[in-house]
Amino acid sequence: MSSSIFPVKNIAPDRLPDLLRRMPKAELHMHIEGSLEPELIFALAQRNGLTLPYAAVEDLRRAYAFTNLQSFLDIYYAGAGVLLHEQDFYDMAHAYLARAAIDTIAHAELFFDPQTHTARGVAMETVVNGLYRACMDAQTEFGISASLIMCFVRHLSEQEAFETLEQALPYRDKIIGVGLDSGEVGNPPENFARVFARCRELGFRLVAHAGEEGPPAYIWSALDVLRVERIDHGVQAFKDPALMQRLVKDKVPLTVCPLSNLKLCVFPRLADHNLGQLLDAGIVATINSDDPAYFGGYLNENFTQTFAATGLTAQHAYTLARNSFEASFIDAGAKRNYVDRLNAAFETFV
Repeated sequence: MSSSIFPVKNIAPDRLPDLLRRMPKAELHMHIEGSLEPELIFALAQRNGLTLPYAAVEDLRRAYAFTNLQSFLDIYYAGAGVLLHEQDFYDMAHAYLARAAIDTIAHAELFFDPQTHTARGVAMETVVNGLYRACMDAQTEFGISASLIMCFVRHLSEQEAFETLEQALPYRDKIIGVGLDSGEVGNPPENFARVFARCRELGFRLVAHAGEEGPPAYIWSALDVLRVERIDHGVQAFKDPALMQRLVKDKVPLTVCPLSNLKLCVFPRLADHNLGQLLDAGIVATINSDDPAYFGGYLNENFTQTFAATGLTAQHAYTLARNSFEASFIDAGAKRNYVDRLNAAFETFV
């Protein structure tokens, strides 16, 4: 999963930024509500007759100064309030997927938080159908495959998660997996053991946020109690050597989000990020943008800024891109095709 099949070391360092931008890649950790740019928030508010507590786009953008995860979530949920109709959800997802095409993203798995919307009286059908339609159009319009992962918000109860699952079942064919997100500290994964067991019985792919601000113990719980296939974030794993060994042995992917970690003060500087350590230890790590409208960068910005700050190499770039396809929930044939495209892109730089 992480070895190159050709001499990556022969790629000149000065060509690395261009390589990062041009190589095909998958994005596996992106909250679609977190792609709402201030301009689109204002446009949707105007279309839906809503008044925002900000006078202009730049006033809203200036509010994107976060000290921790919760300070971000407060404004994140407020921004999502402009989403009322199916076309709103379509326009949001379409805008992200158009941007993804610019970043040479070949495949995207989009998180969405239905409870953020159903709590406001928006029907599950409205949310899912708008997002799904944009995913389908992305294939023909941009050449991007895209699918949906429904997340339960962990600051609400497991019973509310069960109710959300029941609302989503009529649209089961449009949702590939379920996840767990929102405020991590004080909300351990085991609180959702029963609903994840039910989702596993139903055939959903399983992921969960763990080890961003929360301790390594949350990663253990996500693996052993929720039995997830991927860990979203997971950067706190380095504090637990036994956990690191487990992640390597079981080839558990981590969907790491460097600029998000920086913006939410998980690391004081991007140069302090441990992505290189995770990769060098044999962890199946990937790079993702998390909530790009709020955290200052879409996927290519996460790549180029992180590589510039940490000194990661072309070999790391190949490993990260290949990991992103191997860790995705697409079938084996599609993975091989994407890896072939990745190899071809690298060969042009050797």
